[in-house]
Amino acid sequence: MTTHEERWERFLDPDVVRPSLFMATMFITTFEILKNSIVDRIRDFYSIGWSEEGSTVSPEYKAKVLSRDKSPVYASLNWLHENQVVNDDDLDIFEQLKSTRNLVAHQLFDIVTGQAESNHTEQFQVLVELLRKIEVWWVVNVELAIDPDYADTEVDEESIVPGAILSLQMLLEVVGGNTELLEALRSQRAKGRQHA
Repeated sequence: MTTHEERWERFLDPDVVRPSLFMATMFITTFEILKNSIVDRIRDFYSIGWSEEGSTVSPEYKAKVLSRDKSPVYASLNWLHENQVVNDDDLDIFEQLKSTRNLVAHQLFDIVTGQAESNHTEQFQVLVELLRKIEVWWVVNVELAIDPDYADTEVDEESIVPGAILSLQMLLEVVGGNTELLEALRSQRAKGRQHA
């Protein structure tokens, strides 16, 4: 157990607080991306068009997905489970991740300053792996399955980098101080202006 003095030293040290705050916010952010992936991918699957309010979903979405639970997240998880996208272990992992997310969100200050314990840093990779598993399933079983360019093609699932994972990787690079992506964007923009 840390002393009062050690807690103050940790709290006042930017080299300790900055990475701790970053990992806590990344965990919360990634969990929200996971929840959105769970719900939005299925909702998009049942989408039948667009209106001024956004996408319009088929009545089947309510009957085949939302009817499973009052929570769209749990209704969607049930659909994913039934369709063998996730298994019982994944559902248990989701519950652990959700508990950790709630702890971090509600006790952020205490966790960042070392006054409360959390294993969110250790669980971060588990969170990313669950997100990747769900996203890869959609890429392989929906997107590539209906793309004639991939008909009768063996797909290496390990080589697939879904958009949500790519966005996370980019964010981690940028926060880590990598400016290569920004420089590439500026270079492309400058080339575009020259040719306009």
